[in-house]
Amino acid sequence: MVAGFSVLGGRIGRGRGSGAKERPNILFIMTDDHASHAMSCYGSQVNKTPNLDRIAAGGMRFTNSFCTNSICAPCRAVILTGKYSHINGLIDNAVKFDGSQQTFPKLLRQAGYETAIIGKWHLKTDPTGFDYWNILPGQGVYYNPVTIEMGQRKNHEGYVTDILTDYALDWLKGRKDGKPFCLMFHHKAPHREWEPGPKYLTLYDDVQIPEPATLFDDYVGRGRAAKEQDMTIAKTMTKRDLKLVTPGKLTPEQQAKWDAAYGPKNEAFEQANLQGKDLVRWKYQRYMKDYLRCIASVDESVGRVLDYLDQAGLADNTIVIYTSDQGFYLGDHGWFDKRFMYEESLRMPLVVRYPKEIKAGSVNDDIVLNLDFGETFLDYAGVSVPADMQGRSLRLLLQGRTPSDWRTSMYYHYYEYPAVHSVKRHYGVRTQRYKLIHFYNDIDEWELYDLKTDPDEMQNVYSDPQYADVVKELTAELTRLRAQYKDTTGAPV
Repeated sequence: MVAGFSVLGGRIGRGRGSGAKERPNILFIMTDDHASHAMSCYGSQVNKTPNLDRIAAGGMRFTNSFCTNSICAPCRAVILTGKYSHINGLIDNAVKFDGSQQTFPKLLRQAGYETAIIGKWHLKTDPTGFDYWNILPGQGVYYNPVTIEMGQRKNHEGYVTDILTDYALDWLKGRKDGKPFCLMFHHKAPHREWEPGPKYLTLYDDVQIPEPATLFDDYVGRGRAAKEQDMTIAKTMTKRDLKLVTPGKLTPEQQAKWDAAYGPKNEAFEQANLQGKDLVRWKYQRYMKDYLRCIASVDESVGRVLDYLDQAGLADNTIVIYTSDQGFYLGDHGWFDKRFMYEESLRMPLVVRYPKEIKAGSVNDDIVLNLDFGETFLDYAGVSVPADMQGRSLRLLLQGRTPSDWRTSMYYHYYEYPAVHSVKRHYGVRTQRYKLIHFYNDIDEWELYDLKTDPDEMQNVYSDPQYADVVKELTAELTRLRAQYKDTTGAPV
């Protein structure tokens, strides 16, 4: 044991918050790949998100919100079912979601809630458990998207964030009287290829985005997994990622705006003939500005919806949640994308507003998971949480009352290898201070990080004798968590 520090505390319990008779509405807003360090309420050094900050200012911001499998479809299945990937069956993006299984929207609907899903679905089967659904096929596209509304494909002209927001507002305005609602409103943005909307094409043109300290990480302190991935800004990004080619299916008006925004910048790049670190720095700036431009549209969208709740007199009795399906690398370690259990992709933003119970401007540092979301919604709706759900309601935490038996560690498992980006399979445990990861399948390597002394996770200390007791305790905890969550998949501990 490192002197003066404890690795673990109490154990995970289930529990429920105090019941309220009036059932609140639930508005769950989720983006795709929005890193918390690109939100100003989380201290972003690269952008401002005033409307997302409204949720945090009016409610609670969680500083240790994590996903259980950092990739799009599995995260969505975990949220719907309250079960780990190996239990709900969706371990990676290639698998189809079994829509016949129990989900929290089905339970809310049975309890009298009006339920809807609008936006990105990405689960390969039609939504179930919803009174209304209108989804993007697959990943969807940014410009002139197709949506599938209750099974009917529809073509649209415009920008996807704006179109989905219009649909969400139309549904809210047309909902049935006398029923509480649960709306899952899922944006495509800011997913790759980070194509900004017409309004924000030139935002940040006159700004130099600060570089992360690890942009030129050489992975010397890590094992094969970090070295053999294929998600670097330097080598992996395509011409479309970098806007050196235009997206398809633009209208003439959209194409003219796009050419006016990117044409001069691309010409200047060609003339500069950059190489080496200068080229990486140029790619980083192009990537980050486009990513942040997409977030600007999301922030505007959230503002429109919050304004409607205020105008309609719904704000006081509506729980508003904003999160992302996972985190993302913003040049950290020289990367984009997610998948690894390292901090930037493990950590998700999570802000929750509910004026009747949550103190404005409050902050919570407990370990919470996307596994907990469904249980929380059921708790607030007065619906019993089924025993086979594996998370725990956050309601007491939102009230500022952390139970003595709240989790002090979390379990993670990533499966999608071999596949795009070549991130090796791994599972692990994270506590408030330490993280132990086991990479398996084509390798057998362990990594340990002391997040207090090494927050950027640059040096694997698994073999350092000073951490021998930490390794022993975390290995035991990892074994316990795998048993608790009934995970026998992957290599043994």
